[in-house]
Amino acid sequence: MVIKDKYDRPILSFRMSITNRCNLNCLYCHHDGMIPSKDEMTPSEIAKIAEVAKDLGVKKIRLSGGEPLLRKDIVDIVDKLNQIGFKDISLTTNGTFLSKYSQDLKNAGLDRINVSLDTLNEDKYKFLTKKDYLSGVKEGILKAVEYGIYPVKINMVLMKGINEDEIWDMFTFTRDNGLILQLIELMESESCDDNSFSKNHHLDISSIEEEIKKIADEVKLRKNMQNRPKYFIGKGEIEIVKPFDNTNFCQRCTRLRLTPTGKIKPCLLRNDNLINIINPIRNGASDEELKQIFLEGISLREPYNKAECDKSYRC
Repeated sequence: MVIKDKYDRPILSFRMSITNRCNLNCLYCHHDGMIPSKDEMTPSEIAKIAEVAKDLGVKKIRLSGGEPLLRKDIVDIVDKLNQIGFKDISLTTNGTFLSKYSQDLKNAGLDRINVSLDTLNEDKYKFLTKKDYLSGVKEGILKAVEYGIYPVKINMVLMKGINEDEIWDMFTFTRDNGLILQLIELMESESCDDNSFSKNHHLDISSIEEEIKKIADEVKLRKNMQNRPKYFIGKGEIEIVKPFDNTNFCQRCTRLRLTPTGKIKPCLLRNDNLINIINPIRNGASDEELKQIFLEGISLREPYNKAECDKSYRC
């Protein structure tokens, strides 16, 4: 069974933010208010929410943050999710703890990792993150590959005037180390009071994609991921992510989200329609009641950029 929303979009994946703590201070981060670690969802609570999602047809789980590897129980969380039987378990990280956790995460059942890394230049890394962790991040990435986690993707957010001149250096790094490069358009968020950095450094990556397309040996589309294009160049691979003002990104979205505070988030780009699920769990809600909470969240899903959707709700 796969549940679809009223726009006929199947709900195939669930992104669970399990903390909003982070050990970096990136310039474009939205800096949501911190939750004390004692108030974060427990591994059992995370697993309970994931079980309900699985019963409704969700195939894939992605863990994110903040920085999920700041949680000392991260291996236990992955192990509990693996026992539920998802097709795919992945994790997004800044990479600073990958050397420590890669082998244990692989053994616990983690399939894939995305590492947020916007530059290979030490000075730019310090400027963007306010930390001097670049060498450790690169070491952790190579450890993840060594321990058999595949694929390891590098999420590179492109910023005008900062790192758009590093695309091919990053591509070389990913190609030579068996990684995949994912180029991401910098976006604004309504959860952030000050979007000035995003506005000043936003880069329309359409022209960059056209350049890549011209030299690609092969192009494939990820049909259940907004028809996201994958460009193969020699032994390397580049994916393009353009959520900013991209109707196709919304029309083909198959993901539901969970905030670090235990609220179902129907849309990446909205915060005005969140549905609390952690409080009902802590108050002893039944599986059927939790299922209805999920279905309420799914019923609130609609494309943020929905101008192209017709009156029948089909995109």
